[in-house]
Amino acid sequence: MKATPTLTSNLQAVLVDLIELHVQGKQAHWNIVGTNFRDLHLQLDEIIEAARGFADDLAERMRALHALPDGRSSTVSKSTALAEFPAGLINTKDAIDKIVAALEAAVGTMRKVHDEVDEEDPTTADLLHEFIAKFEQFAWMVNAETMRASASVTTPDAKK
Repeated sequence: MKATPTLTSNLQAVLVDLIELHVQGKQAHWNIVGTNFRDLHLQLDEIIEAARGFADDLAERMRALHALPDGRSSTVSKSTALAEFPAGLINTKDAIDKIVAALEAAVGTMRKVHDEVDEEDPTTADLLHEFIAKFEQFAWMVNAETMRASASVTTPDAKK
């Protein structure tokens, strides 16, 4: 199978977000300070490892489909959907908010392109499913660091 320009463009959008997520994770990892530093530092290692691995898996899938991935820093910086991560030291609470936002933005791109990817290549859509599930889990786990027990959540209806 050979990727169409649409499939290539959709996968490229996901790729740049994965690369940017990895870079932002490292920026946070090196510069976080404050309460629960060590826990967040270790969680960031997991996110970074997943983002790097997923980026490689996706880029290699693109090549298998005869598409050319573009992971150059200039391409990533001008086309990622992730907001820029701040420079300098960042306290753990602010880092949590930024990392959760970055995870959600990356997932948002994947969900945005999913249906077109699935229509053209269900095998590649399966990769997106894996990425989405893992990043949504990371977002929940990182966000739980500052979530209050009284936070609004969806619960099962006991009367059903």
